[in-house]
Parts: sequence; C-alpha cells; structure tokens
Amino acid sequence: MTSTSTSSPSAGMIVTTAETLPGHTIGATLGIVRGNTIRARHVGADIVAGLRNLVGGEVPEYTKLMAEAREQAYDRMVAHARTVGADAIIAMRFSTSAISQGAAEILAYGTAVKLD
Repeated sequence: MTSTSTSSPSAGMIVTTAETLPGHTIGATLGIVRGNTIRARHVGADIVAGLRNLVGGEVPEYTKLMAEAREQAYDRMVAHARTVGADAIIAMRFSTSAISQGAAEILAYGTAVKLD
C-alpha cells in the first residue's frame, strides 16, 4: 500500500506498508510515528446493529465508524511525521484494541524516514 493522495491532510506524504521505497534512497530513519483515536459506539447504532446480527451480514454502522477512525488515526500519524521532518513513512501498520466495552482504539504507526 502506497499513498500520495492530494485531497487529504496526508497530501504529499509517501506512506507504504513496505520496508523499502523502490526508486528512492532512504537517507535517515527518524523513528516511530503514530496517530490514534478512540471511538465509542452509539446506543442507537448498537440497537440497529444488534438486529442486523440476528440475520447476519455486514453491520454498516460499525463499518463506517471504523473506517472514519482509521482515517483519523492515519491523518494523525502523518501529522506526527511532518513534525519530525519526514518525507515518507515506511512499514505502516494499523492496530486495534478494546479500551472498554463499547470503545476501541485505532492506532496507525510506522517508521518516519528522510529521503535523499
């Protein structure tokens, strides 16, 4: 996964899940950068989701919630990379953990690098 979208806060930042950047030379490793968010479910959405669980299939209320959370964590990670002067982020990953019943943390992290 490599992203260079121009319509988001991450515009211009190269982000990849790979350990290297073909066509680029990494001049310096700047350390780990991260961004996170914690999201809680909405009671109304929980009721609808509970009904959907009875019949099976995707629960779009949760899908949307998690997609928005991943995007926010990603944007925060890129912002962190900018503060350390990075040109790119390599080895980018997402992690999810339950904080409490009904709340989850989404963490985006990777290695900030300076390109030659």
